[in-house]
Amino acid sequence: MKIKKLSIYPVTMKLSEEYDIAYETISSTTNIFIVIETDGGITGYGCAAPDYSVTGEKPESVIEVFNSIIEPALLGENPLRYIYILDKIQKQLKVHPSAKAMVDLALYDILGKYIKLPVYELLGGYREKILTSITIGILPLMDTVDKAKDFVKNGFKALKIKGGTDVEQDIERMIKIREAVGPDIELRFDANQGYTVYQSLRFAEETKAVNISLIEQPTNKNKPDLLGRVTRNVDIPVMADESLLDLRDAFKLAKEGWVDTVNIKLMKVGGINEALQINAVAKAANLQVMVGCMDESALAISAGLHFALSRPNVQYADLDGHLGLIGDPAEGGVILNDGYLYPNNKPGLGVEIKL
Repeated sequence: MKIKKLSIYPVTMKLSEEYDIAYETISSTTNIFIVIETDGGITGYGCAAPDYSVTGEKPESVIEVFNSIIEPALLGENPLRYIYILDKIQKQLKVHPSAKAMVDLALYDILGKYIKLPVYELLGGYREKILTSITIGILPLMDTVDKAKDFVKNGFKALKIKGGTDVEQDIERMIKIREAVGPDIELRFDANQGYTVYQSLRFAEETKAVNISLIEQPTNKNKPDLLGRVTRNVDIPVMADESLLDLRDAFKLAKEGWVDTVNIKLMKVGGINEALQINAVAKAANLQVMVGCMDESALAISAGLHFALSRPNVQYADLDGHLGLIGDPAEGGVILNDGYLYPNNKPGLGVEIKL
């Protein structure tokens, strides 16, 4: 089987409701969809979700590397030799992780369709569903509480609260949310690099009674040792997100004992194959793993879900980036029921895109 044609389609999708995080307001996203056609009648789908603040990419750069690197490298190759193909483009796409992820996803999609298995079963099939959190951006106190209550009414059992701009307000917000939703809802907190070490320690101390399950990337990504100072002095598990971009980062974070858990996002690490390697490092270091996302089509969310379902040390999922996207070509690619995400059990990633 050979790759006979590759095409890409940029799609800009507005969010049904914009949201704020510590360093920006987000109202829309652009994903780049790739279609890889083979002479064996199998078509693979993937997508990139470039985010300059996280992956260092823009939609234009993904399109450029597709034309200059990806298409020439893949035409005529056997897509089942996916490790060979990914290694072939690795060096040239080192600073283009979501573009690499786009290719990785499509190749796994082809492989799953070829052997007639969903990707998560192909990878080991440890579980068949996983609880996902849903994110609440930075809002005024009562708006945050109201949104938390609405999400719980709609079946969500885990909430991720964004903060990092005002530690006093964040403390009050978490206390009030816990009072509103009761003791059984899991609460996670993401400071998006907004805190100093002192503010992180203050937040952890003042929210002890809230029983927060984790605090994500409280300090600056360029100073990962600060994460270690927080980790050593708080009871809440500390997670690296923006500080983890590749396998080397994972090794260093694990070696230095700077965190308790890591957030693996396919778009920032380069796809499923890289995620599996990072996850192996985390497992060896006894670190738990969250599979996260950005503002991504259900196609990319499906890929993250398949990875999450395949490995026992993936304890958390934050796969809500497709919710609220208007005009997603892969809408319906995953199944959300009572706070849990399920694959649709079709071969490959189980998604057919409508472009």
